[in-house]
Amino acid sequence: MENTGEPFDVFLWANEIDEVKNNVSAELFLFNKNYTPYKIKYSDKLTGAVKSMFVQEAVHYIIEEADKGLEVRDYERADGEEKVIYRTSLPKVGRAETLIHLIENEYKDIDYFSENEYDFKKVKGIIAKFTYPGGDEGTKTFYIAKLLPASSALKGASSWEINGESFEPFSAEIALKMPEDNQVAIVDGTIIVFNQAKFENLFQYDYKSQVIAEAKAKELTEKYKLSFAEGLTLDVLLADKKPILKKVQAMDIAEEMPQDKLLDYADEMQLELMTDDDGSIIIMDDKDLTMFVNLLNEDYYVSPVNGKRYEIKSKKLLGEPDGEPPRG
Repeated sequence: MENTGEPFDVFLWANEIDEVKNNVSAELFLFNKNYTPYKIKYSDKLTGAVKSMFVQEAVHYIIEEADKGLEVRDYERADGEEKVIYRTSLPKVGRAETLIHLIENEYKDIDYFSENEYDFKKVKGIIAKFTYPGGDEGTKTFYIAKLLPASSALKGASSWEINGESFEPFSAEIALKMPEDNQVAIVDGTIIVFNQAKFENLFQYDYKSQVIAEAKAKELTEKYKLSFAEGLTLDVLLADKKPILKKVQAMDIAEEMPQDKLLDYADEMQLELMTDDDGSIIIMDDKDLTMFVNLLNEDYYVSPVNGKRYEIKSKKLLGEPDGEPPRG
């Protein structure tokens, strides 16, 4: 899914879906906090509810509010205004892009969700894949995603249901209260944001942190030779690790030690900072990133008293020792 050319027209899309709503089919996926999707079936009796709660509410909102001043703005200009929905590019939101990629390209390897095999407590959200005939364009696809808070699930083992005038044992493993609000749609490489807070929670996306991370990643990759595991980028890793990003943000990258001294420092501290045949520092995961940044920040120390190595958690600048003559 790639968005090119003119900005995505949300109003045109809503009107198109409204016209073909009777021919739209849906498939549901749960996804966990690692953004691993799971297929999940649903009863034919829920077909109408799935279409209504996921797509029709969103489409009707756009159409009905269009005449009342509803605006569409770039997410990067978001300021929490009312009567505004936002749009941003799917590739900017790494977790959303990964989720869509897995559904579209790794479908056959996606497991069905079962409470006996997977823990519902680890479920992050639900995403519905909608398809419909697009005429000469073939089958067209869009997605609607919703956050599933832990409070939305009701466990059967500790729940009763009221049947007529009496309590009965709960008949299902889990009952789920489906969110009715409009949250996020993904269409043709564009993310449509109805609810800013839930979008950011759903995909752990913070634009301001992302901008800072991208700027610092550029500085670091210009000064140091780095090699990343497939699918990883420095800016994404930094944005995911807020404490590390904060530490990097406080650095003057240009003034930090050069790569050869950094590697010597790692050897002195007996840390396994690996390099490849090209001499690039290998970053396989956030642990490698943390070590790299801590070395840059000189957060490792060998005690001259006992010879033991320490990681300095915080640096507090001390005053001049008593009795030391002023410098200069």
